Amino acid sequence: MINPHTYINPNAKIAESVKIDPFTVIHGDVEIGEGTLIGSNVTIMDGARIGRNCRIFPGAVISAVPQDLKFQGEKTVAEIGDNTTIREFVTINRGTVDRWKTHVGSNCLIMAYSHIAHDCFIGDHCIMSNNCQMAGHVVMEEWAIIAGMAAIQQFTHIGKHAYIAGGSMVNKDVPPYVKAVRNPLSYGGVNSVGLKRRGYSTERINAIMDVYRIIFNQKLNVSQALEYIEREIKATDERDEIVGFIRRSEVGIIKRSGDAVRNGE
Repeated sequence: MINPHTYINPNAKIAESVKIDPFTVIHGDVEIGEGTLIGSNVTIMDGARIGRNCRIFPGAVISAVPQDLKFQGEKTVAEIGDNTTIREFVTINRGTVDRWKTHVGSNCLIMAYSHIAHDCFIGDHCIMSNNCQMAGHVVMEEWAIIAGMAAIQQFTHIGKHAYIAGGSMVNKDVPPYVKAVRNPLSYGGVNSVGLKRRGYSTERINAIMDVYRIIFNQKLNVSQALEYIEREIKATDERDEIVGFIRRSEVGIIKRSGDAVRNGE
């Protein structure tokens, strides 16, 4: 299952069922789980922790040292969960002392030429489309989707089930369940199509819309809107997720767009 033209450091821990194509290089402090397929010309460096049944396509570089001038060679890792696909020429850097690791969850799809910098945390079932560029310390929660050519600024936070349009510059936090669109990036409504695909009922989606109408359409500042929501809107998991996310935001959230207001979102 391992091509003779591949170099594997004898200290690497590779499950027996792993298939590795020619001209790939695997360093010593590496662990790769059962059933994973690794294409040709892949470089997997010290600190890589790759799960089961992953697919890593040609040219990818996993767990390279951080592009951070403060990095002093600390022993850190880059984790990839089970059943995740890493397409051609993706680069994933390992962590620094900030979080000690970079993490990509299970069942993710990271498309060609995307970059995930040090100390990023990507949840399960996430998608990054072609040529997305993610700076350090970004958090992307489960089921979020980023369309192609998007650039995500360091320390930003993307909520669960959010959708970010292609070509976006993400320099503010994107709350859960929303569509983020246009330039500058702004609230474009609730991601109702994505939520329906994942089994959310119309009632739950409407309740999420009610919360965001108060945040983005009422003449209230963010603090006033959150207080009104907690006082007037029935508590649900989604309501509390939205409120908690916004309260924890350190860089602030995206603003509303004119089209969202006209559509009553």
